[in-house]
Amino acid sequence: MVKAVWNGVTIAESDDIVVVEGNHYFPAESVTPGVLFDSATTSACPWKGTANYYSVRAGGAENRDAAWYYKCPKREASEIAGRVAFWKGVVVS
Repeated sequence: MVKAVWNGVTIAESDDIVVVEGNHYFPAESVTPGVLFDSATTSACPWKGTANYYSVRAGGAENRDAAWYYKCPKREASEIAGRVAFWKGVVVS
């Protein structure tokens, strides 16, 4: 079982992980309800498409833009559709 933990709280957990460029993409339904909040931040990847971000709130703190997903990934990245990845201090193990 792979877990994503931040601020002492497990925020996602799944055996169904897709690893792309060293990032672990969790199924959206494996994320703990109530820890992700929409962000206006976006970024672009030439082969994956436009990434949208979430801020993570857990253990009484907020980690801005600590999660991202591709709402409409390009065909080459279709395996990450419906998945969320983490960074900015979120420990995946």
